[in-house]
Amino acid sequence: MATTPLTLASAPPVDTSGLYRDITGFAADAPGWLQHFFEVWTEVGLLLFGALFLAAWWRARRGDARALALAVLAPLATALAYVASELLKSAVDEERPCRAVAGAVTSLAKCPPHGDWSFPSNHATIAGASAVALALIWRGLAWLTLPLALLMAFSRVFVGVHYPFDVAVGLALGALAAFLVIRFLPPPLTGLVAAMRTASQPAVRWLVGPGPAAHAYAPVR
Repeated sequence: MATTPLTLASAPPVDTSGLYRDITGFAADAPGWLQHFFEVWTEVGLLLFGALFLAAWWRARRGDARALALAVLAPLATALAYVASELLKSAVDEERPCRAVAGAVTSLAKCPPHGDWSFPSNHATIAGASAVALALIWRGLAWLTLPLALLMAFSRVFVGVHYPFDVAVGLALGALAAFLVIRFLPPPLTGLVAAMRTASQPAVRWLVGPGPAAHAYAPVR
């Protein structure tokens, strides 16, 4: 059973403890397979986004310099979003709901220790940034990445380690960071990619890819 909040931690910016109780109560009564799915997904989802970043980079190697620059910026945007989330988390000092919400059921996931603050959700921030960045650089992935991000955010509440407000802000923060990075940073990186494609080192050329010119005049077989 959860205990009352610790006095050294701040209260949630917006009270969503009632919705938290509803979701975690549903989780406690859910079938075992569903509980296991969300317990696994809350971590494995991050690996899937990482795999999609690699796929986007590999695909962009045969695109123009701007396409590759965008593929490189996508994970960078996610990393910057994570840093912003950590800074906000350390400023707010919100206790985890699995420790702070009186009357809530025991969380499915182990409650993080005191000092590992709750607001905003790092997982949701990373998911929001990854989903939006990938959708912006590879439009055909939006149908996949956006639902995956929502599922990731929901999973953090389902397993009991975040308030709904934590994950909502995390998604918004990640999405905003990704949009700003993808919108404003491509020009300087595009020039760097173009220069790297003329480098003499084979490893550098492999990393940035041949670009479209390498196969534009390939003979038809």
